[in-house]
Amino acid sequence: MDISSWDGALSPSDFYVAAHNFIEKWRRFNPTYPPWSWVSCKKQSWIAPHEIEKYLSLENICLLSLSEEDHGDESQVGEDHNSCSQGEEPVDSATLVESCDHETHYYDFHIVYSASYRVPVLYFRSYFGDGQPLVLDEIEKDLPACSAKVLLESKWTFITQEEHPYLNRPWYKLHPCGTGEWMKLLFLGTAAPDKQGVAVDQYLVSWFSVVGQVVGLRIPFEMLNNRNQP
Repeated sequence: MDISSWDGALSPSDFYVAAHNFIEKWRRFNPTYPPWSWVSCKKQSWIAPHEIEKYLSLENICLLSLSEEDHGDESQVGEDHNSCSQGEEPVDSATLVESCDHETHYYDFHIVYSASYRVPVLYFRSYFGDGQPLVLDEIEKDLPACSAKVLLESKWTFITQEEHPYLNRPWYKLHPCGTGEWMKLLFLGTAAPDKQGVAVDQYLVSWFSVVGQVVGLRIPFEMLNNRNQP
Protein backbone atom coordinates (compact mmCIF):
# COMPACT_ATOMS: atom_id res chain seq x y z
CA MET A 1 0.00 0.00 0.00
CA ASP A 2 1.25 3.46 -0.92
CA ILE A 3 1.85 5.39 2.31
CA SER A 4 0.32 8.50 0.70
CA SER A 5 -3.08 6.75 0.73
CA TRP A 6 -2.70 5.44 4.30
CA ASP A 7 -4.88 7.10 6.97
CA GLY A 8 -2.33 6.70 9.78
CA ALA A 9 -4.34 4.05 11.64
CA LEU A 10 -3.56 0.42 12.44
CA SER A 11 -5.46 -2.85 12.31
CA PRO A 12 -5.30 -5.09 15.42
CA SER A 13 -2.83 -7.39 13.64
CA ASP A 14 -0.67 -4.40 12.70
CA PHE A 15 -0.75 -3.31 16.34
CA TYR A 16 0.61 -6.71 17.44
CA VAL A 17 3.45 -6.50 14.90
CA ALA A 18 4.31 -2.96 16.02
CA ALA A 19 4.06 -3.91 19.69
CA HIS A 20 6.47 -6.82 19.42
CA ASN A 21 8.98 -4.62 17.61
CA PHE A 22 8.56 -1.93 20.27
CA ILE A 23 9.10 -4.40 23.11
CA GLU A 24 12.27 -5.79 21.54
CA LYS A 25 13.77 -2.41 20.73
CA TRP A 26 12.94 -1.00 24.17
CA ARG A 27 14.65 -3.96 25.84
CA ARG A 28 17.67 -3.68 23.54
CA PHE A 29 18.26 0.07 23.52
CA ASN A 30 16.70 1.28 26.78
CA PRO A 31 18.14 -0.98 29.49
CA THR A 32 17.88 1.66 32.23
CA TYR A 33 14.13 1.06 32.32
CA PRO A 34 12.37 -2.26 32.90
CA PRO A 35 10.95 -4.03 29.84
CA TRP A 36 7.40 -3.60 28.65
CA SER A 37 5.31 -6.75 28.98
CA TRP A 38 2.22 -8.17 27.28
CA VAL A 39 -0.81 -8.54 29.53
CA SER A 40 -3.57 -10.89 28.37
CA CYS A 41 -7.21 -10.31 29.18
CA LYS A 42 -10.43 -11.92 28.10
CA LYS A 43 -12.51 -9.83 25.77
CA GLN A 44 -15.85 -8.37 26.82
CA SER A 45 -18.85 -10.68 27.19
CA TRP A 46 -20.20 -9.95 23.73
CA ILE A 47 -16.93 -11.09 22.12
CA ALA A 48 -16.15 -14.74 21.47
CA PRO A 49 -14.85 -16.13 24.81
CA HIS A 50 -11.91 -17.98 23.25
CA GLU A 51 -10.46 -14.75 21.88
CA ILE A 52 -7.85 -12.94 23.94
CA GLU A 53 -6.99 -9.25 23.91
CA LYS A 54 -3.60 -7.89 24.98
CA TYR A 55 -2.09 -4.58 25.98
CA LEU A 56 1.42 -3.38 26.84
CA SER A 57 2.33 -2.67 30.44
CA LEU A 58 5.15 -0.81 32.19
CA GLU A 59 4.46 -0.58 35.93
CA ASN A 60 5.85 0.61 39.27
CA ILE A 61 7.94 3.36 37.71
CA CYS A 62 9.21 5.55 40.53
CA LEU A 63 9.33 9.27 39.77
CA LEU A 64 10.65 11.66 42.39
CA SER A 65 8.59 14.78 42.94
CA LEU A 66 9.71 18.14 41.58
CA SER A 67 11.17 18.97 44.96
CA GLU A 68 14.03 16.69 43.94
CA GLU A 69 16.85 18.17 41.87
CA ASP A 70 16.20 16.16 38.72
CA HIS A 71 13.22 13.83 38.94
CA GLY A 72 13.17 13.19 35.21
CA ASP A 73 16.22 10.95 35.27
CA GLU A 74 15.28 8.93 38.35
CA SER A 75 13.26 5.77 37.93
CA GLN A 76 12.95 2.47 39.70
CA VAL A 77 10.64 -0.46 39.32
CA GLY A 78 9.20 -3.25 41.40
CA GLU A 79 8.05 -6.66 40.29
CA ASP A 80 6.53 -7.06 36.83
CA HIS A 81 2.78 -7.68 36.65
CA ASN A 82 1.54 -10.08 33.98
CA SER A 83 -2.17 -10.38 34.68
CA CYS A 84 -5.14 -8.04 34.98
CA SER A 85 -5.77 -8.79 38.62
CA GLN A 86 -2.14 -8.36 39.66
CA GLY A 87 -1.85 -5.02 37.91
CA GLU A 88 -4.30 -3.37 40.32
CA GLU A 89 -2.79 -4.54 43.62
CA PRO A 90 -1.55 -1.77 45.97
CA VAL A 91 2.21 -1.42 46.00
CA ASP A 92 4.55 -1.44 48.95
CA SER A 93 7.22 1.22 48.57
CA ALA A 94 9.64 -0.83 50.66
CA THR A 95 9.75 -3.45 47.92
CA LEU A 96 10.47 -0.89 45.23
CA VAL A 97 13.05 1.66 46.30
CA GLU A 98 14.27 1.59 49.89
CA SER A 99 15.63 5.14 49.69
CA CYS A 100 12.37 6.68 48.43
CA ASP A 101 10.49 8.89 50.87
CA HIS A 102 6.80 9.76 51.14
CA GLU A 103 7.08 12.26 48.27
CA THR A 104 7.85 9.56 45.73
CA HIS A 105 5.25 9.06 43.01
CA TYR A 106 4.77 5.75 41.24
CA TYR A 107 3.39 5.43 37.72
CA ASP A 108 1.83 2.59 35.78
CA PHE A 109 1.67 2.96 31.98
CA HIS A 110 -0.43 0.85 29.62
CA ILE A 111 -0.55 1.03 25.82
CA VAL A 112 -3.99 -0.12 24.70
CA TYR A 113 -5.28 -0.53 21.16
CA SER A 114 -8.42 1.52 20.52
CA ALA A 115 -10.79 -0.28 18.16
CA SER A 116 -12.80 2.90 17.58
CA TYR A 117 -9.85 5.16 16.72
CA ARG A 118 -7.70 2.28 15.39
CA VAL A 119 -4.61 3.70 17.10
CA PRO A 120 -2.70 3.00 20.33
CA VAL A 121 -3.72 4.93 23.44
CA LEU A 122 -1.53 5.63 26.48
CA TYR A 123 -3.30 4.99 29.80
CA PHE A 124 -1.63 5.77 33.11
CA ARG A 125 -2.21 6.11 36.81
CA SER A 126 -0.11 7.50 39.64
CA TYR A 127 0.01 6.84 43.36
CA PHE A 128 2.06 7.36 46.50
CA GLY A 129 4.02 4.59 48.17
CA ASP A 130 1.03 3.74 50.37
CA GLY A 131 -1.19 3.21 47.32
CA GLN A 132 -3.10 6.48 47.66
CA PRO A 133 -3.82 7.75 44.12
CA LEU A 134 -2.69 11.15 42.90
CA VAL A 135 -5.27 13.55 41.53
CA LEU A 136 -4.69 15.33 38.23
CA ASP A 137 -3.51 18.54 39.89
CA GLU A 138 -0.74 16.55 41.61
CA ILE A 139 0.16 14.68 38.42
CA GLU A 140 0.55 18.02 36.62
CA LYS A 141 3.50 18.81 38.86
CA ASP A 142 5.34 15.71 37.58
CA LEU A 143 4.79 16.49 33.90
CA PRO A 144 7.45 18.20 31.76
CA ALA A 145 6.92 21.95 31.44
CA CYS A 146 5.66 21.72 27.85
CA SER A 147 3.04 19.14 28.81
CA ALA A 148 1.89 21.12 31.82
CA LYS A 149 1.36 24.15 29.59
CA VAL A 150 -0.78 22.20 27.11
CA LEU A 151 -2.71 20.61 29.96
CA LEU A 152 -3.46 24.02 31.42
CA GLU A 153 -4.82 25.22 28.08
CA SER A 154 -6.88 22.14 27.18
CA LYS A 155 -7.17 19.95 30.27
CA TRP A 156 -10.20 17.88 29.34
CA THR A 157 -9.22 17.25 25.73
CA PHE A 158 -5.56 16.49 26.37
CA ILE A 159 -5.73 14.24 29.43
CA THR A 160 -9.03 12.63 30.37
CA GLN A 161 -10.07 10.16 33.03
CA GLU A 162 -12.23 7.16 32.21
CA GLU A 163 -12.53 3.46 32.93
CA HIS A 164 -9.62 1.37 31.80
CA PRO A 165 -11.07 -0.78 28.99
CA TYR A 166 -9.89 -4.04 30.61
CA LEU A 167 -9.48 -3.27 34.31
CA ASN A 168 -12.78 -1.38 34.77
CA ARG A 169 -11.20 1.16 37.08
CA PRO A 170 -10.59 4.88 36.53
CA TRP A 171 -7.32 5.63 34.77
CA TYR A 172 -6.04 8.73 33.00
CA LYS A 173 -5.34 8.62 29.28
CA LEU A 174 -3.91 10.84 26.58
CA HIS A 175 -6.79 11.48 24.22
CA PRO A 176 -6.21 9.72 20.86
CA CYS A 177 -8.13 12.22 18.72
CA GLY A 178 -5.96 13.23 15.76
CA THR A 179 -3.36 10.48 16.32
CA GLY A 180 -3.87 8.97 12.86
CA GLU A 181 -3.39 12.34 11.16
CA TRP A 182 -0.14 13.27 12.87
CA MET A 183 1.22 9.74 12.55
CA LYS A 184 0.66 9.86 8.79
CA LEU A 185 2.45 13.20 8.61
CA LEU A 186 5.27 11.76 10.70
CA PHE A 187 5.79 8.83 8.34
CA LEU A 188 5.41 10.95 5.22
CA GLY A 189 8.40 12.89 6.48
CA THR A 190 10.56 9.77 6.74
CA ALA A 191 12.04 7.40 4.19
CA ALA A 192 9.56 4.62 5.09
CA PRO A 193 8.58 3.10 1.73
CA ASP A 194 5.10 1.78 2.55
CA LYS A 195 2.65 1.05 5.31
CA GLN A 196 3.06 -2.69 5.04
CA GLY A 197 6.81 -2.51 5.58
CA VAL A 198 8.88 -0.38 7.88
CA ALA A 199 5.99 1.93 8.77
CA VAL A 200 4.07 -0.80 10.61
CA ASP A 201 7.17 -2.17 12.36
CA GLN A 202 8.15 1.28 13.54
CA TYR A 203 4.68 2.61 14.31
CA LEU A 204 4.73 2.24 18.11
CA VAL A 205 8.35 3.34 18.35
CA SER A 206 7.61 6.52 16.41
CA TRP A 207 4.32 7.08 18.24
CA PHE A 208 5.92 6.70 21.67
CA SER A 209 8.80 9.00 20.74
CA VAL A 210 6.16 11.75 20.78
CA VAL A 211 3.63 10.52 23.33
CA GLY A 212 6.19 9.32 25.87
CA GLN A 213 7.67 12.80 26.18
CA VAL A 214 4.30 14.06 27.41
CA VAL A 215 4.68 12.00 30.59
CA GLY A 216 8.46 12.32 30.84
CA LEU A 217 9.46 9.00 29.21
CA ARG A 218 11.98 9.43 26.41
CA ILE A 219 13.30 6.75 24.10
CA PRO A 220 16.87 6.44 22.80
CA PHE A 221 17.54 7.63 19.27
CA GLU A 222 18.68 4.12 18.34
CA MET A 223 15.10 2.88 18.68
CA LEU A 224 14.06 5.20 15.87
CA ASN A 225 16.74 3.97 13.51
CA ASN A 226 15.03 1.66 11.02
CA ARG A 227 18.33 -0.07 10.27
CA ASN A 228 18.39 -1.56 13.77
CA GLN A 229 16.47 -4.79 13.42
CA PRO A 230 14.56 -6.08 16.47
